[in-house]
Amino acid sequence: MSTADLVITGAVVHTVDPGRPRASAFAVADGRIIAVGDHADIAHLVDDATEVRDLGGATVVPGLIDGHAHHLIAGEGDLFQLSFAPTAGFDEVVEAVRAYAAGLGPEEWVIGEMFGSVLLDDFSRESARRAIDEAAGGRPVVLTDDSHHNKFANSAALAAAGITDDTPDPELGRIVRDVETGRPSGLLMEAATIAVTEAIDAFQPRTPERARRASARAIEILHSYGITAFQDAAATVEIMGALRDLDVDGDLHAWVVSSLLSTEFLFAGTPFGDELVARREEFRTEHHRPDFVKVALDGVPPTHTAAFLTPYLADHEHGHAHCGTTTMAPEQLRDWLLRTAAQGLGAKIHCTGDASVRVALDAVEAVRDAGYADVRYQIAHGQFIHPDDRPRLASLRVANDMSPFLWFPGVIPDAIAAVRAQPEAHEMQPVRELIDLGVLVAGGSDWPVGASPNPWEGIQGLVTRADPLRRAPGTLWPEQAITLDEALAAFSLNAAEAMGMGDVVGSITVGKSADFVVLDQDPFAVESDRIVDTHADETWFAGRRVWSRADA
Repeated sequence: MSTADLVITGAVVHTVDPGRPRASAFAVADGRIIAVGDHADIAHLVDDATEVRDLGGATVVPGLIDGHAHHLIAGEGDLFQLSFAPTAGFDEVVEAVRAYAAGLGPEEWVIGEMFGSVLLDDFSRESARRAIDEAAGGRPVVLTDDSHHNKFANSAALAAAGITDDTPDPELGRIVRDVETGRPSGLLMEAATIAVTEAIDAFQPRTPERARRASARAIEILHSYGITAFQDAAATVEIMGALRDLDVDGDLHAWVVSSLLSTEFLFAGTPFGDELVARREEFRTEHHRPDFVKVALDGVPPTHTAAFLTPYLADHEHGHAHCGTTTMAPEQLRDWLLRTAAQGLGAKIHCTGDASVRVALDAVEAVRDAGYADVRYQIAHGQFIHPDDRPRLASLRVANDMSPFLWFPGVIPDAIAAVRAQPEAHEMQPVRELIDLGVLVAGGSDWPVGASPNPWEGIQGLVTRADPLRRAPGTLWPEQAITLDEALAAFSLNAAEAMGMGDVVGSITVGKSADFVVLDQDPFAVESDRIVDTHADETWFAGRRVWSRADA
């Protein structure tokens, strides 16, 4: 065995390796872990060239993994857009627009995020559009909601997008109209947002340099939370091009798995489906793997676009029997998964209603029956899964990609409770049951749908089922709480396995990439309501320190 480049000793190491869950030291050479144990186990690997770091009892965990992120969108938001909390009320949003617009030129757009789903009724009124028009001083305004499926556009933005009083609803989308005037309120749902996205792109062209800056900024933010690997949940040519360019130049310090768009979804003017799949190898690099496709099989519950087995609560617009629909017919999804499985591609399938989960599982069953035993599948979100279908995730080897952070009370659960009957509305994310059934449960933030990619918010929420930031009282289905070991695994080893990278990352194990995080506290040594106070002091990727709190 060669000598080590780096030795970490004097640490409390939570390895997330079932074979050796705890250690106090490990050694690194050529970016890989070559030994794990105590100081005596690795002393023979030290020579004069070895950097030895005695951490004095500090805690170390593997590099954390976000199994569901939209990183470039988040980077763009951080660098170029107005931001406000999803808990902001309507008047607060108006004032945020006013303050931001005051710093812009007269022709510039106000682009921002993200308003809470509980404000959908407010944004459904023409008076909301008029209020935003006034606050922006006539500038175009486009705001995204907390699901990132819907947008609000003011009068100038609607005009730029060519949306008038007479514009019909597009397929799989809706232009919400004021119930009194019948005119567009400015709220656009699902595919109706595409015209506005095209208008934004015409004003603010997407360039490779802009994409690269946004990607790099997002990864810098992820590093600050100890995240060294992630799965981009809806990858375009632009996103994958930025990742490729960063890696070619030696600047991609993260492992990334991309999920290629199967349909245009909410992205405008970009290749998708078979055309995008045919180009995937253009973007493969050492640290970037375009190994999945992304299927958005339904929408989101607050807008009645998630597909359920039972009807939504009745309202004047949808009546008494509305269940929502899937975006693809069952046979269409089955054929797409069979075609992509033949090319070795797994799939991340967005399902927020239990009917879409069932359609997805039926399609995966057809793939398994066709002999594709090793292709990886993930149900993204999986917040509502019919009890009959929960064992099927295990038997069909489908991972549950839990995201966003919906296992504790908050704005989105409140919005869901307004459209779904109790007790189902609050029986979301049956995590305890899924783990007990043998389902691979992986954690993700859905950032920027989740306002922060901080994995410790998600980990504490899984353990307590209470809001770790104390914004909302109570708990959400507390019987589904899991242990800290299980929650940490969800954001490390399990996420790695779900992404197809379990042999490379996810635990501090001999042979794996030397990705690890030095923490400011041991989350296993504090009360469960203090887990969220855990922060990264240092983040290491492939044996190199890529972020330090002291330097930041």
